[in-house]
Amino acid sequence: MATSPLNVQPSFHARSNSLPSRQHPITSQIDENLNRLRASQSASTSSSIGNQLNCLQDLYDPVDMLLQLPLAQQALAQDQQRKLVEQLLDGSLMLIDVCRTARDALSQTKECTQELQSVLSRRRVEGLANEVRKYLTSRKAVRKAICKALKNMKHMENKLSKDGETGAVISTLKQVEAVTINVLESLFFFISGPEAESKSSSWSLVSKLMHQKKVTCEEEEQKTNEIADVEATLCSLIKSGSTKNVENVQNELENSEMCIQDLDEGLESFFRRLIKARVSVLNILKC
Repeated sequence: MATSPLNVQPSFHARSNSLPSRQHPITSQIDENLNRLRASQSASTSSSIGNQLNCLQDLYDPVDMLLQLPLAQQALAQDQQRKLVEQLLDGSLMLIDVCRTARDALSQTKECTQELQSVLSRRRVEGLANEVRKYLTSRKAVRKAICKALKNMKHMENKLSKDGETGAVISTLKQVEAVTINVLESLFFFISGPEAESKSSSWSLVSKLMHQKKVTCEEEEQKTNEIADVEATLCSLIKSGSTKNVENVQNELENSEMCIQDLDEGLESFFRRLIKARVSVLNILKC
């Protein structure tokens, strides 16, 4: 194996005898961002997940610089590394699909939120029940798509954990992929919110795939999940048949829409960086 300019301390086992004692500044920057993301993943509020998406953007900027280094490109272009690089490309393609699912989930939820707001703003109480049912039906469809995406991500995680020795560059990229999966899982968990029927098989599957990511205080978590707040209020409204809390519903819908907008913007910015990183690796293989 050619000598690598990168000295990392990865969670994946890497050949250390080919690494110099000095760490490249770009790798140091990547490690710092990785550590920031790992430290921030215990919280699951909209602001914390938004921050994680911003941190992912900060992470992928030095990753792109890493992929421009000649020695890093040489390491990835080696014939013996071809299979591992192709696995990384498969993983990045899967992450792109996952991001699209997340964007669709946010877009669908936002659209239903705005339709509800439109009904309430026109004081059309008589049409509110139908719009609420449409919203709740849409949420079930969103959860179904998320459940499928989570299964694919779980498969990716299993593949990452089974990989053996790798070079420093690939090891770093695998760490980036692993932390990206964790952030997107947190995003999906937030979008899904707590299931109204906790015993449903679909939500049980989601819970398992989330690596037992349970909040310390479920009541406090619900207070900080704007999307879940809306759904809980609407379920209560349908159950009671009362329209006394319409003003509260309007406020929660506004909060939810702002939350969705922030998450969508952060996801979109990260999505562009993810595609850029994939293109960089593809270009390396073409050289």
